[in-house]
Amino acid sequence: MKKVKLIIILATAIFSSLLQASEQTGKISNIVVRSDGLHYIIVDGPRINNRPNCASKSYWMIKDEESAYGKSQFSMILAAKMSDKTITIYGDNDCHRWGDGEDIKTIEIK
Repeated sequence: MKKVKLIIILATAIFSSLLQASEQTGKISNIVVRSDGLHYIIVDGPRINNRPNCASKSYWMIKDEESAYGKSQFSMILAAKMSDKTITIYGDNDCHRWGDGEDIKTIEIK
């Protein structure tokens, strides 16, 4: 019974570390809006935790620019850039919007 509990605890620890999305704190250095509707940003500062394998580039993607949360995220990004505020971005641990950039899950303005 003790071995089973130990295996479950180890498996949970390993699995949860694999699901940990990346995060980054810094100031926004670039905002890009393309003609096809793609919105992405680049943030100065080190990326914390592992980004998903799909996120081979350092930029962050707004997952759905047409949604209410996507519009709110873009508004927050513009406000932070214009006021030179530091932000923290928490990733979604996936690249749904674009194949090589992690989707933004949460934005926090400092």
